[in-house]
Amino acid sequence: MDQIQKRLLEEVADLHEVPQGAYSLRINGQLHGKNDSENITIVKKEDKPGIDIYIRPGTKNESMHIPVILSQSGLKETVYNDFHIGEDCDVTIVAGCGIHNSGSGESEHSGIHAFYLAKNAKLKYVEKHYGEGDGNGKNVMNPTTIVVMDENSYMEMETAQIKGVDSTERSTTATLASGATLIVREKIMTHGEQFAKTDFTVDLNGEDCGAHVVSRSVAKDNSRQSFLSHVRGNNKCSGHTECDAIIMDDAQVIALPQIEANHVDASLIHEAAIGKIAGEQLIKLMTLGLSEQEAEEQIVNGFLK
Repeated sequence: MDQIQKRLLEEVADLHEVPQGAYSLRINGQLHGKNDSENITIVKKEDKPGIDIYIRPGTKNESMHIPVILSQSGLKETVYNDFHIGEDCDVTIVAGCGIHNSGSGESEHSGIHAFYLAKNAKLKYVEKHYGEGDGNGKNVMNPTTIVVMDENSYMEMETAQIKGVDSTERSTTATLASGATLIVREKIMTHGEQFAKTDFTVDLNGEDCGAHVVSRSVAKDNSRQSFLSHVRGNNKCSGHTECDAIIMDDAQVIALPQIEANHVDASLIHEAAIGKIAGEQLIKLMTLGLSEQEAEEQIVNGFLK
């Protein structure tokens, strides 16, 4: 890897070099390297770009990394990754995509990730998107996430897009069986002319399953954001969807949280809040010696923390 690729790897996966244990590293449209562990097997797909990941039942306290790096301007790719999480697992998967575009062409990565959690499986999934470049080309990332959860499984999903992505359409669908729990925490910041759309659809099919979907975002300059969520309670269940956004300058934010109760014992809540930074917050920080811009940065960083 060259220095640009190493920096992107650090940005999206907090890695300074190829990790130990199970990993898959994709660079400029090609599988750069992969490694199995005793309990995690990675198989390259034969019919399309991507990999199948199999985690042995009972695997505990293991992690794997699957970063993607694009440093070639104008490259566009779609990658399909399927994750099969065995019964009684407790694992962490760290993904992410970093794009460095120094040309005039549009660079795009579309990752389609499908997660299949067996009974009692527990998964933490972390995904970070980052873009940079010194040219006129756009950085585009369109992640699709499909989640299928068996009885009493648990998944925590943390996604972040803080810098350098010109356009993104993020789609997540989830189906939960009895006793399953899904927690989603999304963080997005847009600036300039950037556009970000997120779309969540969750079907709470099993008895006593639950979902908690929260999006926090900051929209600056002339950027645009759209948050859509649809939580369907099809059994005795609990569901919560929330969008909390700070709007600045001439930005635009649309929030459409939707809940649908199809069972008498479905307990569902939705919330949405969009507003500017409170003046008293700025004044308080400025009395401590910060400039207005520094105060805004402190508030935004704390909001997205």
